Amino acid sequence: MVEPLLSVEGISHRFGGLLAVDAASLWAPAGSITSLIGPNGAGKTTLFAVISGFLKPTAGRVRYGGEDVTGEPPHRLARRGMARTFQITKPFAGLSVRDNILIGAHLRHPARADALAVAETVARDVGLGELLDRPAHTMTAAARKRLELARALATEPKLLLLDEVLAGLNPSEIREVVPVIRALAGRGLAVVMIEHVMQAVMSLSAHVFVLAEGRIIAEGSPAHVTADPAVVEAYLGHGAAAKVGAHDVH
Repeated sequence: MVEPLLSVEGISHRFGGLLAVDAASLWAPAGSITSLIGPNGAGKTTLFAVISGFLKPTAGRVRYGGEDVTGEPPHRLARRGMARTFQITKPFAGLSVRDNILIGAHLRHPARADALAVAETVARDVGLGELLDRPAHTMTAAARKRLELARALATEPKLLLLDEVLAGLNPSEIREVVPVIRALAGRGLAVVMIEHVMQAVMSLSAHVFVLAEGRIIAEGSPAHVTADPAVVEAYLGHGAAAKVGAHDVH
């Protein structure tokens, strides 16, 4: 078996006395979309922060491209080809869409002309080609989500961590972004996405991990995990799986 591009092995992280992530393990291969789902407060974003170097784990290790990268800072991981988006978008409001994307492109292209070419290609890929001269602060929430994605893609990553990139979008906007995400895996990227829009998770994901109270409680295909009683309990509360089962019988 080929080693996954990303392997998270027994990661734990504490904030003082709070164990936010508890021995969580997951993996993600290149050319595939892997989802991390779970209720609010489960520790999903904390786990992303550990993987991407913004937090150091209390225990466990992160392997990327066959190497132990545990605790490496974000700028070094970006150089290796790891990028992430953030749940709360914070573009450089005073800059144009083009210049926001250009910042990411300069990671691998010091020459401005080369970085501009990359920025414009990425903008077209995510549907921002006609908004390149627009000041970032004038953009809609949906457009800011695309810009957040574009800034990450401009670094030319091999692994892309997407933190609720569909959150706050209406159904029409979601339908427009889903093919963009699917195309990334088609280009060979390993995509790991935190998402609450279950329709998107079901249609995009090859494999799903479920995090609840800091622990991975289930994994498998989207259909498998959404039918798991432990997952139903985690999302809907104690006794929910039995109630759902009883409803199904009738």
